[in-house]
Amino acid sequence: MKLATALFFTLCFLGVNISVNIEDIRQTYRSIQDNEDSIKDLYKSLTSVAKNDEANLVAYKGAATTMMAKFASGIKDKRTFFNDGKELLEYAVEAQASNVEIRCIRLSVQENAPRILGYHKDIETDKQFIIDNYSSMKDKAAKDFVKGFVAQSDSFSDEQKQLF
Repeated sequence: MKLATALFFTLCFLGVNISVNIEDIRQTYRSIQDNEDSIKDLYKSLTSVAKNDEANLVAYKGAATTMMAKFASGIKDKRTFFNDGKELLEYAVEAQASNVEIRCIRLSVQENAPRILGYHKDIETDKQFIIDNYSSMKDKAAKDFVKGFVAQSDSFSDEQKQLF
């Protein structure tokens, strides 16, 4: 038992992410709505994700962190959650600027961020990027995620939604 515990902590210390499944994260993110418990569960499930992990996971962690701001107490904590999440999200976009799923995650955050926060400047750019690059996506699960997001998004017109 001690060996198993030591191995677990060693793997965590070395940055090996053994507990996060991208498919589960996509599914949870897609169905999260504004449910506080669901958001907190998603956030907790991504706590082991670090910047050097898969960029998609970093983007989901960034999105979950921004959502935590809604339930934080006090302006300072709200701002910290939002800014930390935004930083992770922008890091993921920089790391993989041509990743449609990451652009979709950022668009979902920017659509829902209060305008006063000023985090909405990439909405049109990301929307157009998604339209232009959706058909070249190879990962079917990621493609389904993007299609599902577009279907419910207010940023896309009905005509644009027909492209997906």
